[in-house]
Amino acid sequence: MTTDHVEPAVAGGECEREPDPSDSLRTFGAVVQALREHAGLSRVRFGELVRYSKHTVESVELGRRMPDASFVERAEEALGNTGALRHSARFLTRGEAGLAVWFRRWAQLEKVAVSLCTYECRLVPGLLQSVGYMRALCDNDIPPLSDEDLEATVQARLKRQRLLVERPNTTFDFIVEESLFVCRLGGADVTRDLIDHVLQAVAPRNVTLQIMPADTEYHACMAGPIQLLETPDGSWRGYSEGQENGRLIADPKQVSRLHMRYARLRSQALSPKASVGLLERMRGEL
Repeated sequence: MTTDHVEPAVAGGECEREPDPSDSLRTFGAVVQALREHAGLSRVRFGELVRYSKHTVESVELGRRMPDASFVERAEEALGNTGALRHSARFLTRGEAGLAVWFRRWAQLEKVAVSLCTYECRLVPGLLQSVGYMRALCDNDIPPLSDEDLEATVQARLKRQRLLVERPNTTFDFIVEESLFVCRLGGADVTRDLIDHVLQAVAPRNVTLQIMPADTEYHACMAGPIQLLETPDGSWRGYSEGQENGRLIADPKQVSRLHMRYARLRSQALSPKASVGLLERMRGEL
């Protein structure tokens, strides 16, 4: 991916261009633009006041660049010192190439969570996927991904998987349908490597995996996948995802219902020891 090089109008540096803008950058940029227009300033004149080029001002307003501290402070002074820009800049997050736009807020919360709970019935959770399985998923995506997008997706998932290693004090609990290991997405070799990878990933004592057997008579999560996490302050959040969309759930009553379903599902799934044994047997049959 190429980016245009933009020289500053005067010394003071440029803001860093984002390869994949986040929602917070777009929102911040819209606020800058609204305040600038309310003040009756053109981009050229505003750029002179903050000592950045017109092109940089435009890029910030469109959410294409991460504003640095100097830009925020100068823009605040030029636009009335209301405190709006200074305060909102604290909540800016970068977009991450390879992660769906609707998933990024959840991905940010994962990085500070003290507990993560995941139930999946569609595909093996991203935190447990092998590289071959990731590529098989991308190969089956419609419309087809470009080579650049495919590599960005794989790299983003590998980066996210570092959570399992870098956060040994966070508990990671997974419940996964047995059928996801039976379907052999990508072929027997990919499935064999996937199982090996999953067994290695769930070996640490802060990570548990439970398999939901295919022949179960009871199932508390027929409504679909569940993701839950506990924040450092003890509050809980949920996440729900479907085709082309995802939703962060903060309402306590809704999160409580998800918690109840997940807790019941844990009692219906195989124990962690039995789940590992099942995967080892499945691995031997490939």
